[in-house]
Amino acid sequence: MGRLDGKVAIVTGAGSGVGRAAMLIFAREGAKVVGVSRTQANLDETLNLVKADGGEGLIVAADLSRPEGAQKVFDAALDAYGKVDILVNSAGVGYNHVASSPDSMNDVANTTPEKWREVLAINLDSGFYMLRLAIPQMQKQGGGSIVNVTSISGFQGLPGAHTYTAAKGAMINLTRSLCVAYAKDNIRANCIAPGFIATRMVEEYLPLFENPEVANSITPMMRPGTPEEMAYGCLYLASEEASYCNGAVLVIDGGTTARQ
Repeated sequence: MGRLDGKVAIVTGAGSGVGRAAMLIFAREGAKVVGVSRTQANLDETLNLVKADGGEGLIVAADLSRPEGAQKVFDAALDAYGKVDILVNSAGVGYNHVASSPDSMNDVANTTPEKWREVLAINLDSGFYMLRLAIPQMQKQGGGSIVNVTSISGFQGLPGAHTYTAAKGAMINLTRSLCVAYAKDNIRANCIAPGFIATRMVEEYLPLFENPEVANSITPMMRPGTPEEMAYGCLYLASEEASYCNGAVLVIDGGTTARQ
């Protein structure tokens, strides 16, 4: 018996990284999963992995930085399964976004208004557009669980990537506010705050861990985390095992912030 048997879960950012890992693990635990990303080919790969593992789900290619993209997702989920029990907001961009969008991870003084709006739209607005549809649906159903994927950068100061850190910090406090506002409706809202994770987002920095001294300066465990380790954190918060966990920030960083 799976920990999410009978549940329907929407997972954004499911084309790769933490979102893909969450979609696979949630399906393995019995949920019907709706995976969302902007890139169809990546979603196809994820769904093939889900089905090969015996899971059930569907995929929706959508731009969640626009409200119509979120509406497309919810229409597909409700048409297919009639409800939404779990929402995992994992969509976003990070350091590797500079390859397609130069100067998007700069400090404030070197960030244009256009880049600021661009990154906020992907990393923060997308969550808002999904939440404003998920919450009324969960209220109608009598409850639900929301898991937002944030970052330790949401409460750490960094020399660059200021739009990214602003978005992650905003999502952490939004999660707390969701808890306060909707606990009465049996809706739980929590978030995970990953540290340095081995995904495409930071792949150019992964060689740093080959130097033990540098690796130790990054995290006491001297290695990056895996997408699966983050996804298991999401699974816990989404499941009934975390039934009294609400408004929490689950830090999964190998001990990075323990030194602060």
